[in-house]
Amino acid sequence: MTTPLRRQPRGAARRDAIVEAAAALVVEAGPSTLTHRTIAQRADVPLAATTYYFASLDDLVGAAGTRLAERWAVHADAVLAAVTAEVTADLTAEVTADLTAEVTAGATAGVAEVLGRPGSVTAVLSLERRCAVLVDAVLPAGGPLAVRGHYEHLVSAGRDDTLAGAYAAGRAGLDEAVTQIVDLLDIPVGPEIVVAVVDGAAVSALSEGGDVRVHAELLLRRTLLALQPAAAGA
Repeated sequence: MTTPLRRQPRGAARRDAIVEAAAALVVEAGPSTLTHRTIAQRADVPLAATTYYFASLDDLVGAAGTRLAERWAVHADAVLAAVTAEVTADLTAEVTADLTAEVTAGATAGVAEVLGRPGSVTAVLSLERRCAVLVDAVLPAGGPLAVRGHYEHLVSAGRDDTLAGAYAAGRAGLDEAVTQIVDLLDIPVGPEIVVAVVDGAAVSALSEGGDVRVHAELLLRRTLLALQPAAAGA
């Protein structure tokens, strides 16, 4: 009776290692390289382990896609938490003494009231800073190689229905975090526009050997500046 309980953590760890290996291969070499053998070699497990934990290669590919989508959402959530703390700290230094005391005391209602006031965020965060935050939320964590790998496999994922489906299902977490950041930073466009601009800028920069973050921030800033008169007249 006790043997299955002892083996369960090891089994879960092995399954997780297989999913991690598949996810890493997707990013590094693309979904077309995924086979039971390549995944087993990367995970350093017997070939039979991949078929033991997953009924088919499609199931394993789907699990890898879900894992990657979860990482995007976790990264975006971390950006949201960081910018919320940054804005709150800046407002603590800028607002009047009574509001400062309320925010410093940690009253949730007080923080929400300050963050919700029109123009409060734009008064403490420049457009450049807000664009940098949005770009950071949409792009994956890591340096240039991570960004390149992310978009290379993202574009090729459309050729694999299982992987594309996993991304589509897991995208909700990323979209929710970006939506909250857009609302927090008083951005006059919807999150889907922000994501489209950043993704487009990333592909453009990668194809031309440019700096993805710099190019994405520039195009997003130009987009928002171009929309300012329209937003003001709405």
